[in-house]
Amino acid sequence: MTRALEKGATIHLPFGVLRVVLRWTPIGRGSGPAVPDLDLSALLVDAGGRVRSEGDFIFYNQPRHPTGLVRRLPKRRDAEGLRDTVEAELTRLDATVRRVVLAVSADGDFRAAASRPRLALHDAAAADGAPLAVLPLAPLRRETALVGGELVRVAGNGWEFRASGGGYPGGLIALAADFGITAANRRAPDPRRPPAYGYPQPDPAFTLPPQGPQFLP
Repeated sequence: MTRALEKGATIHLPFGVLRVVLRWTPIGRGSGPAVPDLDLSALLVDAGGRVRSEGDFIFYNQPRHPTGLVRRLPKRRDAEGLRDTVEAELTRLDATVRRVVLAVSADGDFRAAASRPRLALHDAAAADGAPLAVLPLAPLRRETALVGGELVRVAGNGWEFRASGGGYPGGLIALAADFGITAANRRAPDPRRPPAYGYPQPDPAFTLPPQGPQFLP
């Protein structure tokens, strides 16, 4: 039976491989990009609440942790709308990983009243596919990222899910900064380089931040 969660709730995870699914309903129809466009990311943090390295940030430009134990699956569309998925092999994670933070971000407005974003927790090995629990997300109007919940290590190498929900008007860059992710130094493109196919070419010295191009100001 699926349990409905509220912000602040805690639920024990009785399985080792968890599938977290972000679901939402796109607004409008047609062949264009989905509106809103949402993303599910994961940050592996230590006892101090910080990532140990850039590899601990799993998002669409870095879909797998170096160990392969946390991974982001391709987005899918089904009868219920759109979904974005992260899988985590919790019991195999290094002991220095104390929490896995589940971040939800929007390219612009969440439009939450219409898109109804929610997190569903699944046992990845279950045959029926029914979620163990579902958490509706309620970002405030100006928030473009939020912590949907956290997977927390407990005594005996067990894990539980805690529904948190803190939001960030500054988007994923502000959320990630709270856990130790910062953008790399950047240089402007070289104006002497000719454009190709109507687009300017990047300067060879240009360094993308580890978070991806959506983090550029």
